[in-house]
Amino acid sequence: MKVAVIGSNSFSGSDFIDLLLENKENEVIGISRSPEKSALFLSYKRHNSNRFQFHQLDLNHDGPKIIALLDLFKPDYVVNFAAQSEVAPSWEHPEQWFQTNVIALINLVNTLKDRQYLKRYVHISSPEVYGTCVGNITESSPMNPTTPYAASKAAADLLLFTYVKNFQFPLIMIRSTNVYGAHQQLWKIIPRAAIYLKSGKKISLHGGGTAVKSFVHIRDISKGELLAMEKGSPGSMYHLSPAKGFAVRDIVRIICDRMNQDFESATESVGERLGQDAAYVIDSTRARQELGWKPAISIEEGLLDVISWVERNWNQIKNESLEYVHKP
Repeated sequence: MKVAVIGSNSFSGSDFIDLLLENKENEVIGISRSPEKSALFLSYKRHNSNRFQFHQLDLNHDGPKIIALLDLFKPDYVVNFAAQSEVAPSWEHPEQWFQTNVIALINLVNTLKDRQYLKRYVHISSPEVYGTCVGNITESSPMNPTTPYAASKAAADLLLFTYVKNFQFPLIMIRSTNVYGAHQQLWKIIPRAAIYLKSGKKISLHGGGTAVKSFVHIRDISKGELLAMEKGSPGSMYHLSPAKGFAVRDIVRIICDRMNQDFESATESVGERLGQDAAYVIDSTRARQELGWKPAISIEEGLLDVISWVERNWNQIKNESLEYVHKP
């Protein structure tokens, strides 16, 4: 297969590339607006493969160059992970979230709809569009976004489906829950908890950490995305999620236990984030039945994987920034 991955520097995008490169017959190009990251954050670098090429291009500013590159490469599949994806900062400059997640996206898709080489366009959406998840949230559940980030993703999703209806655009949409694993951005709660424990810092739990998240290992999600890309029905959406969620405080407690730290003394409760959804649990029956997908990595195994990664790379990690830096 020939696959173009937009947002290749992202945690999810880079792991998907790593999975693709395990098949010696795949050719992959990666596109991201920032320079290629180090191997600490890019698992695919272990392959050191000439079947992968990286291109630094910005979806907001380099649209024609991206299209020219795609027309030259002629990928069977385009998988788009690129987005302004942090939730809390989206309140500060919401227009930038809409610029990337809606305007730049539709400029890309409006051109790709006419490309005959394209078999599937896989779009990475977010369950954030549902707001707080109450009851059984399936792919047909109504959207109820509660943050500018979620609203921008909802707008993009609605727009993409108009291209399915009117142009038979070969869309596959993915909404997966809270991914985690080695190589993740350090400010995310799971790696940050392990890093803070090693550094002797208090772990802040927003709202006491009572919000329920559906944590699922990144490799399980990448495998689901690959199945959907190859076997999914065009015009369809697939949820990828574990069978149950965990309160954030319970996840941090497991990490504390595995690192021989006392949970109560290692954590502190702070105010809840604006727009924080109380629960983030969705139904993945469709992916399980149609694609044969299900998570294989237990939460305990996955958390140990992250802790081990932090331990192995501590000399580098301890010098890295632990704060999210917004790039407009």
